[in-house]
Amino acid sequence: MDNIFISELKIETLIGIYEWEQTVPQTIQLDLEVGLPGRHAAKSGSIDDTIDYSKIVGRIEQLLRDEHFQLLEKAAEAIADMILGEFGAPWARISIAKLGALRNVKKLGITIERGKRA
Repeated sequence: MDNIFISELKIETLIGIYEWEQTVPQTIQLDLEVGLPGRHAAKSGSIDDTIDYSKIVGRIEQLLRDEHFQLLEKAAEAIADMILGEFGAPWARISIAKLGALRNVKKLGITIERGKRA
């Protein structure tokens, strides 16, 4: 399977369960791998035969702007659902991390992997 990847996408968003997290934006970092539905673009050279990663980035930014997630897990699941549903990807791996959320910790987060159900 061919994959596209997006590394170190940083977004300021409201995320978290604590009261201060619901009013103070935090920086999160996303790393994604997205399976492509076939190898058509490798042969055709056409953007129409692949998934446009700039559109994925735009949709993630919109999702995190429009919704407040209390847990990184829930945000990762929503992003995976969006990529599989809206973009027709057969598989996705999403890593999402808060940067500097705890003292002495550079980043903390979760990685999920999802595929379309048969």
